[in-house]
Amino acid sequence: MASLRHEFYETDEKLTISIFDRGADPAQVSLTFEPNKVSYANGEKTLSLEPLKGRIDPERCDFTVGKVKVEIRLVKMAQGRWGGITGDAPDPLQTAPIVPATSPAVAEARAKPKKNWEELTTKILSSEKEATTDEDPNVGGDSTVNSFFQKIFGDADDDAKRAMMKSFQESGGTTLSTNWEEVSKGNVEVKPPAGSEWKKWN
Repeated sequence: MASLRHEFYETDEKLTISIFDRGADPAQVSLTFEPNKVSYANGEKTLSLEPLKGRIDPERCDFTVGKVKVEIRLVKMAQGRWGGITGDAPDPLQTAPIVPATSPAVAEARAKPKKNWEELTTKILSSEKEATTDEDPNVGGDSTVNSFFQKIFGDADDDAKRAMMKSFQESGGTTLSTNWEEVSKGNVEVKPPAGSEWKKWN
């Protein structure tokens, strides 16, 4: 009879045991689940774990056979941590009925009314209306400036349109005038913004 190395980890609902039996043949592996006992057999290799620290539900327990280990999943009859696989421990099923564990924080969270996220989103979006150009002249960036100049150009008479085109082209886009009398007298001077220098491209 060979002894088998095994380890476990647990949650409140399940305890998982890993039995290290390399190359175990699924057809040869046998497991027996009882309320206080688990028995493993693979040919000459056996492992019996009893008494379990708590009761399990034999109908819901299962296992998988891998290349390196066999993993056994025990479903606990009562929620809680065992801290080990076997040993004498008070059986929670005999001392108290099964009651879903709820902390005061969880109960308090359940008591609070649920938020209507759809209504909240609609409220936020309606409060975030875009400012108009009357409220903020920088709203919209270049597209607003372009539409402003297009409106001026569209509403202008022929002389004003000629003045705008001539002043814009001759000044390299640094000046825009609607006064044809002034613009028609000669070349429009380049006036770069403060802190910048005008350079002619070849």
